[in-house]
Amino acid sequence: MKIATRAERIEPFYVMEVAKAAQALAAQVAGSAEPMIFLNIGEPDFTAPQLVQQAAERAIGEGRTQYTPALGIEPLRQALSDWYKQRFGIDVPARRIVITAGASAALQLVCLSLIDAGDEILMPDPSYPCNRHFVSAAEGQAVLLPTTAEERFQLSADKVQAAWGDKTRGVLLASPSNPTGSSIAPQELRRIHEVVKARDGLTIIDEIYLGLSYDEAFGQTALAIDDNIISINSFSKYFNMTGWRLGWAVVPEALVPVIERVAQNLFICASTIAQHAALACFAPESIAEYERRRAEFKARRDYFIPALEALGLPVPVAPDGAFYAWADCTQAAKKLGVEGSWDFAYAVMERAHLAITPGRDFGSHDTGRFVRFSTANSMEQLQEAIARLRKLLA
Repeated sequence: MKIATRAERIEPFYVMEVAKAAQALAAQVAGSAEPMIFLNIGEPDFTAPQLVQQAAERAIGEGRTQYTPALGIEPLRQALSDWYKQRFGIDVPARRIVITAGASAALQLVCLSLIDAGDEILMPDPSYPCNRHFVSAAEGQAVLLPTTAEERFQLSADKVQAAWGDKTRGVLLASPSNPTGSSIAPQELRRIHEVVKARDGLTIIDEIYLGLSYDEAFGQTALAIDDNIISINSFSKYFNMTGWRLGWAVVPEALVPVIERVAQNLFICASTIAQHAALACFAPESIAEYERRRAEFKARRDYFIPALEALGLPVPVAPDGAFYAWADCTQAAKKLGVEGSWDFAYAVMERAHLAITPGRDFGSHDTGRFVRFSTANSMEQLQEAIARLRKLLA
């Protein structure tokens, strides 16, 4: 069978390959003294709060399960508009908010609507692999620009300006980022957008971890800069609704009918039940619970990063958001008699029953010496993980 070229361009999602190996080993060691600990997947261990679950049950019981408008139900779009005003102090009209089947669908819709074959999109290396594949699926070309710890593993305006070429269409950024948990300083983001805007380009920013920001210096939405910035967001991370597959995009008003037309044909709509359930995310009780959980994620970070570094796994940039630790495993790998993050990850999995993610998914510039730990797990599990690493690396 002949496979489409666009499919051939999509690389395997190696984090999932590692996850499959970890799951297989987990079944073997389930009854042992050291069952598998999973610090490899970027999924909150918390689930949707009770009010959200109850709202889903009501929607089903009341028969609110049929198609919705492609842009989403009006009450949810308005609830998000109100949330931007309350949380970030900015006015984002509901008419600019498009409800999607997860942030993945939001990125796909934006890329298909704005990227032509051969268009180049600048992105940082390292960055979340699926983002560049959305560009590729739209027949565009993701151009990864190497970044350093001194740059917080983010692009700079100078780097964007220097890399801009005849085929460049824009930038796709993430703040906070996966895998590093680092954000772009607001002033630098403004400078990047000025470079892009001067060239009539696109500034697309993945803000799915913005709700899990721990530092006021960074926890600001790019939408405060310019109405032409496109923001991708999700109910998966801050709102703890991963499997519900619900996200949204905030786009310039002129783009809304284009996105609507593409969404009608590709998706019809996002999950109706998930949309009605998500309305309960914005109840005061739910927000209070989300903030309690955000504090817990921060406490986990504050414990885990110093503990990693004490074991010879330095984290060059302290994450100011999300729930990741991007750690240099060079010295730790040598202690185990292996080289590189791929072999290190497997060694840790096999010898300590601890699943982590090697860096190869996230780019090609220096990623071979980094591993990503996810701290989206209980404090008890994180403490046990550190204890096992301490024993392994002694």
